[in-house]
Amino acid sequence: MFLQNKRPWLRRLMPVSVLLAGAVVAVVLMQTGPSAKREPPPRQARLVETEPVVFGTARTRIEAMGTVIPAEFVTLQPQVSGEIIAVSDDLEPGGLLRAGDELLRIDPQDYELAVLQRESEVAQAESALRLELGQQAIAKREFELLNETMEEEDRDLVLRKPQLESVRAQLALARASLKKAKLDLQRTRVTAPFNAIVESRPVEVGSRVTMTNTLATLAGTDTCWVEVSVPVKELQWISVPRGNEATGSRVRISNPAAWGEGVSREGRVIRLVGDLEKEGRMARLIVEVDDPFALEPESSDRPIMLMESYVSVEIEGRQLEDVAAIAREHLRDGDRLWIMGADDTLEIRKVDIAFRGHDRIFVTQGVEGGERLVVTDLAAPVAGMPLRMKGEEGSSPQNRTGAGK
Repeated sequence: MFLQNKRPWLRRLMPVSVLLAGAVVAVVLMQTGPSAKREPPPRQARLVETEPVVFGTARTRIEAMGTVIPAEFVTLQPQVSGEIIAVSDDLEPGGLLRAGDELLRIDPQDYELAVLQRESEVAQAESALRLELGQQAIAKREFELLNETMEEEDRDLVLRKPQLESVRAQLALARASLKKAKLDLQRTRVTAPFNAIVESRPVEVGSRVTMTNTLATLAGTDTCWVEVSVPVKELQWISVPRGNEATGSRVRISNPAAWGEGVSREGRVIRLVGDLEKEGRMARLIVEVDDPFALEPESSDRPIMLMESYVSVEIEGRQLEDVAAIAREHLRDGDRLWIMGADDTLEIRKVDIAFRGHDRIFVTQGVEGGERLVVTDLAAPVAGMPLRMKGEEGSSPQNRTGAGK
C-alpha cells in the first residue's frame, strides 16, 4: 500500500533529474571544450590608376576674360558750319573706309567767297607795302641831303620806320586771314582720319550742322584692343613691354559661342593700365590684335572680332625650370598629392606649388621624379592604406608577397 502511494512522486522527480544532469554536462563541455580564435579579416587593397611624376621645363599660362574695344575711335564733328550737300555711300553703319576717303561735304560757297575777299585784302596790303617802301626811299634821300644829327627816335620818325612796320603788320594779318579762309574752305570736305568702320551717322543730306553737331562715329580697323582683367598676383608671370624693343606676352583669344570650338585669334600684351578696377580690384592689361575685321588677304580665314564682345584669353606667361606639371584635379585639400609608395601603400604628401593655373599646377618640392601619382578618387583615403594597380594579381600586398615566396 505504501509503495503504491510513492510511485507517482518518483514519476514526477525523474524528468527534473534528467534535465539537471544534462545542464551540468553542457556546462562542463563548454568550459573544457576547444575554443576558436577570432582573426581580423584580411585588408583589401584598393584598385587605383597612377601616373609617373615628371620634372622638367614648363610655361605658365593665365586664363582670364576680356572685352574687345577699338584701338582708334573718333567722334567726327564739323570744324565749319553749313548745309550738308553730299554724303558718301560708304558712310553708313558697318561701312568700311580708307584713310583720306571723303565722307561728306558742306556747302562751300560762303567759304569760297571768303577766300576771294581775303585775297583782295592781301593784294591791297601788298600794294600799301610797296608804296610805303617808296616813301621810305624818298625819306632816306632827304635825310642824307640834310646831313643833320638827331636823336635815334627822331631819326626813325623821319625815315618812316613806324609807318613801314604798320604796313607790314597789316600785310601779315591779311595773309593770315587768307590762310584761315582757305583752311575753312578745305574743312567743308570731311575725310576719314584713318582706316575705319562706321558705327553711326546721325546726319543726312540737307542737314544744317554747326561745330557742336556729330557727323559720324568711326572705329579703327587696323588694330583693336582687348582689355583683360587679371588678379594682381598673376602679374609676376606676365611680360609687359617697358621699352621700344621689349615684347609682351603672347595671347590666344577665343570666343566659342561666336566662333566655335578650337577657333582663336592671336595678340600680344602691349601695356598695363595704371590703376585697378574699382569693383573687383583687378589689374587691367591691354592686348593688341591686328586686323580685327579680317580685311587683309592673309586674315581671310580668321574670325571677326566685334567691338564690345566678351572673349576668353589665355596669356602665355614666364617659363619655369625643374617643376612637375600636375593636373589640378589631382590636387587634394589645397596643397597635397596622393602618392603610391614603394610598399604599395598610400602616402599623402604636402607639396610646394610655384604656380596654380586653371587646369595645371607646377610643383617644386614634396615629390620626386618617377614616383607614382595616384589619379583615382578614393572615397575614404587614409595614409598607409594598401593599394594595387590595374593588371596586378591578388587583392592585397600580403597576397602578392606570399605568392612570391
